[in-house]
Amino acid sequence: MSLRIKFKIVTPEKTVFEDTVTQATLPTTDGEVTILPNHRSYIASLNPGGIMLKKDGKEILLSISGGFIEFHGNELIVLADTAERAEEIDIKRAEEGRKKAEALKEQRISMDETEFARAAAAIQKESARIRVARKHMTKRGISISNE
Repeated sequence: MSLRIKFKIVTPEKTVFEDTVTQATLPTTDGEVTILPNHRSYIASLNPGGIMLKKDGKEILLSISGGFIEFHGNELIVLADTAERAEEIDIKRAEEGRKKAEALKEQRISMDETEFARAAAAIQKESARIRVARKHMTKRGISISNE
């Protein structure tokens, strides 16, 4: 029997995914990190981006908007601000959200630093959702139109 990692990703609203996996690749603030069974204990903060899990030779993709991870004793817990599975992402809605955030960011003359940071974070979140959804669709041979 191969070694497994007990993986769980939680947002303030719900548990998004919980299962055993053989590998997890995450977008930490120090760069992309891959966790394998028996990895040393590890804590890190996460950037907006995609999480790639491997289970039984298949990839599971999730999008996150940031958060933290803790790995210890073959248990990996992700506390995410927001998270969703790739197949649940509506690309059109994510692109609209990114466009709205970019338009807000363009108005930075009339906004304070906090509002500007929120707009920039929204752009990162929506861009990550789009990348993860497109990767998921491409791997499944689904055609993606660019509008």
